Amino acid sequence: MRTFLTRQYSHKTLYFYIAKEFILSFLVSFLFFFFIFFLNQLLLLAEDILAKQVPFQAVLKLIFYSLPSIIAISFPFATLVGTLMTFGRFSSDNEILAMKCSGITYNRIFLPVFLIGIIFSFISFFVNDYLLPVGSMNFTRLYRELIYKNPEMELESYSVKYFQDKILITGLVEGKKIDNMIIIEKSSDSNRRIITANSAEIDSSFEDEGVISFHMDSILDHESIKRNQGEFSYSRADEMIYNILLKDITTSIRNPGPREMSSPDVYKVIMDKEKKYNLKVKQQENKVLKNFASYYSEWARMEMEKDPEDITAYQSRLENLQNRYNDSALSQVRDRSLQVWKLEFHQKFVIPFSCLPFVILAFPLGLFTKRSGKSVGFGIGLFITIIYWGMLVAGRTMGIRTFYPPGITMWLPNVLIFFAGSILYLFRMGK
Repeated sequence: MRTFLTRQYSHKTLYFYIAKEFILSFLVSFLFFFFIFFLNQLLLLAEDILAKQVPFQAVLKLIFYSLPSIIAISFPFATLVGTLMTFGRFSSDNEILAMKCSGITYNRIFLPVFLIGIIFSFISFFVNDYLLPVGSMNFTRLYRELIYKNPEMELESYSVKYFQDKILITGLVEGKKIDNMIIIEKSSDSNRRIITANSAEIDSSFEDEGVISFHMDSILDHESIKRNQGEFSYSRADEMIYNILLKDITTSIRNPGPREMSSPDVYKVIMDKEKKYNLKVKQQENKVLKNFASYYSEWARMEMEKDPEDITAYQSRLENLQNRYNDSALSQVRDRSLQVWKLEFHQKFVIPFSCLPFVILAFPLGLFTKRSGKSVGFGIGLFITIIYWGMLVAGRTMGIRTFYPPGITMWLPNVLIFFAGSILYLFRMGK
């Protein structure tokens, strides 16, 4: 009994020791990935906003609301690199050898990291599926409030902006002054009006009324009267005041997409899209069947006149013809938007739960590093991260272009990492 308690206590001490080393390596790796994504995504955004005299406190809030997306993607990669660094250090310091000589199996050495990997997967999923949508909603709300206070935030040099039924094309923008501004209006009957100005200046005196006003100089107004008949009208003016409703600008901001929504909300949208898609398929099939019936009567008459006794060949040709019509019907109503939403839905689970296959792969790889364990493990982790991200992008691209099942294209990288790790693990167990 005393021997059993001693072994149980030693195993608990070992688990805490491995877990402590792994968490420290994970934190170092997490900070590395966090600051990379932070610098690449958030600092550029903050710089653009600060350049337009937005209050620093608002910029900090925007950055804070953007953090969940960075944390969610940093967790899996930090788990991979942290595991490699941990067992790389154990291996280079011969601690793995000491554990083996003490009768401790690889399964016990791997157990604490495996359990922590499961916990990290759920933490990453929680951040990605709950905190990220909340942060995105607050980000959009605050950004719209800032636009109401500072409309020129949406105006950038040499850019094209879409505001409801208007398109604004700007040249150089300096403060409230704009060079070479073009406004394209589109009416409900598809007629277009094009207004060009050598320069324009934003008048902020009407912001309280919910309007952004442009004082434009050297105007050329080109409008189609009867576009189909090629009739147009032209006019010139020295000055012109052009107003745009601020609500048109704020509604032009992209609404949260599937990436910024929770998985239950994305699933509901997918169900609605599938209902509409199935309805389109039925309508297209009915249309094709009507065309098929008219074509079939003439085709059948001609075929029967050739060989009225060859009924078997006749039925085979008929089935092939009908299959071609059905395939044509489906290809005409394929919904690419539905495919994208399904890909995003699976991605919400794929990236967070990649922590588990990552630790399975990183454990045997870390045992192979005999020298400079942590630095080598860190380099290998970065290399695997690049490969994994490339596989994710390739799977997403394949899913969009070829209409392969999203579940296969998105989960394939995790499956490949899992099988590679399992094979290496079994190989290491056999040594």
